[in-house]
Amino acid sequence: MDFRFTEDQLTFRDAVRDFLDGECTPTNIRALIDSADGGATHFRTALAGLGLTGLPIAEEHGGLGMNELDAVLAAEEYGRAAVPGALFDSIAVAGPLLAAASPDLAAEWLPKLVAGDATIALGHALNPFVLDAAIADLLLLERDGALYAVPKSAVTLIETPSVDPSRRPSKVEWEQSAGERILDGAKFEELWAQALNRAALYTAADMLGATQRMLDMSVEYTQNREQFGRPIGSFQAVKHLLADVQVKLTFARPVVYYAAYALVHGLPQRSVRISHAKVAAADAATLGARRCLQVHGAMGYTWEYDLQIWMKRVWADAACWGTSAWHRTRIADAILSVGTDLGPGRTWAA
Repeated sequence: MDFRFTEDQLTFRDAVRDFLDGECTPTNIRALIDSADGGATHFRTALAGLGLTGLPIAEEHGGLGMNELDAVLAAEEYGRAAVPGALFDSIAVAGPLLAAASPDLAAEWLPKLVAGDATIALGHALNPFVLDAAIADLLLLERDGALYAVPKSAVTLIETPSVDPSRRPSKVEWEQSAGERILDGAKFEELWAQALNRAALYTAADMLGATQRMLDMSVEYTQNREQFGRPIGSFQAVKHLLADVQVKLTFARPVVYYAAYALVHGLPQRSVRISHAKVAAADAATLGARRCLQVHGAMGYTWEYDLQIWMKRVWADAACWGTSAWHRTRIADAILSVGTDLGPGRTWAA
């Protein structure tokens, strides 16, 4: 069986990378970071112009109809470019969830989502704060085992600080009667577990891209920074610091790709594969942030250096959609409890 990406998928990835290299530069990110949404709306509009906000949305709603194997490569590139905002939470998690939960609301909202004219935020118990809630037009929120579609006008938002200023979390307060109940029961449990898996997968892919960017920046820095009359990259200790990151990243990447494959093909172990991917990507990303900061020295954390943009991103990613501890517990539960009901989001076959 051939698990390699197709030429079309790789060509699409390269096209996304080329666009983001020109549009989402560190200079542009810095210029918009102090705006109300950290630049999320600006870049979302630019991506919508190329149809990139419709990756996993069905063609009937104006999207591209791609699956997770196609979209995971784009998510990796979004992390590599540090695109502000929680774009994939909106287009690739909330969008498909709404499509499956309420065809009527999907027909109303998904064309707007694809066109870049609307944002859908998703709240989950694993994330106590909702990303992009401040710019959302519609929020999908869970309460008492049911899913509600809640308009922005019906919620109260309390903005909270984040280590990553390019993505803005908010505490959301709302009355249950203010939203439209669109899903409950067994169907809700199934789709809610799918949404969690998608979100964890795309977050893992985002960390892959961000880690690669930190590594690339650090390799370039070691070639230009001199000490004792030599580039610091010539020192064995520095080489080992970055080589360890490359090894972690090399082993994490196929784990994330296989998790996407498992999700697309409905493999019975897909939940544990996605948890493995989230843990592997987070391990590579957190090691990458630490080692790349060591290579740069303390100045790497300062605002003047680009490295801090990606370090803050992976630190935030590592805590989103399940910490490594949570996902390791899900893996352990799956290994030790095959065939049993482990509750929402912790089912071996979910």
